[in-house]
Amino acid sequence: MTILQWQWLLLVSLSAIMFWLAPKAKTIAQFFSAENKNGSKPGLFLLTSSLVISWIFAKSITNAANLGSAFGIVGGVAYAGYYGSFIVAGLVIYNMRTQGGFESIHQFLQQKFGRTALLLFSLLIAFRLFNEVWSNTMVIGSYFGDAGSFEYYVSILVFTALTLAYVLKGGMSSSLLTDAIQMVLFAVLLAVILMVLLPSDVHPLTDYFQSGTWSAAQGLNMLFVALIQMFSYPFHDPVMTDRGFISAPKTTRRAFILAGIIGAACIVLFSFVGVYAQLNGLEGQAPVVVAQTLGTGLMLAMNLIMITSAASTLDSTFSSVAKLTVIDLKLAQKIGGITAGRLAMIVAAIAGTVPVFLSAEILSATTISGTMVIGLAPPFLFWKMKVPRLSFVLSVVGGIAFGVLLALDLYPITWNFTEGKYAALLSVNIIGTAVCFLLFLIPKWIKRNG
Repeated sequence: MTILQWQWLLLVSLSAIMFWLAPKAKTIAQFFSAENKNGSKPGLFLLTSSLVISWIFAKSITNAANLGSAFGIVGGVAYAGYYGSFIVAGLVIYNMRTQGGFESIHQFLQQKFGRTALLLFSLLIAFRLFNEVWSNTMVIGSYFGDAGSFEYYVSILVFTALTLAYVLKGGMSSSLLTDAIQMVLFAVLLAVILMVLLPSDVHPLTDYFQSGTWSAAQGLNMLFVALIQMFSYPFHDPVMTDRGFISAPKTTRRAFILAGIIGAACIVLFSFVGVYAQLNGLEGQAPVVVAQTLGTGLMLAMNLIMITSAASTLDSTFSSVAKLTVIDLKLAQKIGGITAGRLAMIVAAIAGTVPVFLSAEILSATTISGTMVIGLAPPFLFWKMKVPRLSFVLSVVGGIAFGVLLALDLYPITWNFTEGKYAALLSVNIIGTAVCFLLFLIPKWIKRNG
């Protein structure tokens, strides 16, 4: 069999196993909250596994490897900084539940900031979910053929359909159970890949830890951006926040903290793939070129790890779309909860796949970046503070404005604090975050002094 035939066999076989193992949800609680037949909530292992693997998606581990290739281990550590998002979100959600009595992010926004804030926030996360579909499936397509080729498009369509099939069966219940299986598989595959790569007579393990330069221009810009965005980024990701309300509060807090630690470790370890590429002078997309260099076995392992990570994120995306539509926004109530949720998943799969066939410029224009949501930090970090409803809108719109300036290359280069790649990204996040906090607090000051 050829490598391509093996890849197709892995894709279909893994999807068939997931479909067979996925439970069939019969109640609203099972479909949207992952309760089991006895009414028990997800435990620590199931929740932690789901959190970790749903964030170690195909695009993220590709980015981690590419940053390792560009900046050495500094790049991997920088990208791992984003996993501090779990700890921030876990602590905030725990306090919102135990001190505020809130049962969801949407309930909090509706009660504290009103319908306008709820709709603005829902629009942001809808774009996030929309992006998650095509950004992950395109990575899978790249392992089956060149972008734009017949094999590329067919693999994306088949992968999306197969993943959709098993999550339609059980909703959030399917997502969490298959996530746990995929997390174990990911860990095994990562261990196999690292055993092949590390160490060697030419490049001992110390070369990996000593790779890169700890300077702003060589990766630290990205680390500082991650440490800023971890206070806002998690709150526009319903795949993460939905899981913050389905288990007992203390279990949830422990799971989020563990997920942050485990996820960061996995990202740093996978960045070793990129460091290997750097040390051996390999150019191109790090996971692909490294796998091609080391033979068929590693190529198949790399392909399977990408399928595993992408599938876990995609099924979580579909379950979050269903919850957003039926539970959070209470749309399509006449259709019936589970049926409406499944229809929402199908629509998301179709809408999220269409951009694959469009130009790169259109894809870029429909992407919600981490910078665009920095305005979410103030309302969630200061969730107990009494402020006018306008505070939320000003803060969020301010963040979007800074993100658009950066995306359109209109941000003044003279405002940069550092040099090198990501200097503008760091600057806009520092200044933009400060402005968002001011915008959030100004209506309170005006009301108090008016």
